[in-house]
Amino acid sequence: MEYVYASLLLHKAGKEITEENLKKVLEAAGVQVDDVQLKAVVASLKEVDIDEAIKTAAVPVAAAPAQQPAGGEAGAAAEEEKKEEEKKEEVSEEEIEEGLSSLFGF
Repeated sequence: MEYVYASLLLHKAGKEITEENLKKVLEAAGVQVDDVQLKAVVASLKEVDIDEAIKTAAVPVAAAPAQQPAGGEAGAAAEEEKKEEEKKEEVSEEEIEEGLSSLFGF
């Protein structure tokens, strides 16, 4: 993964992605460089338009579909489950006081 990150860093800096440049970035980051993997990454990126790959890979959060309320039986079951979960999360004042008194010996 660090080879890909280093390649992206070089690309963003406007530097050519060569074995030498990639090795310098990785060594500066404290990564022990594997020459075989280094050559493979550089060779595989020669034919890749990195800007285009980033555009097609990036999915904006706003583009995610909004959750629609479930309908029918599934919706009722989901709503019931949500209510039960909320009840579990609610803690009464008495429970808090009991917990504090046992903690501090009151």
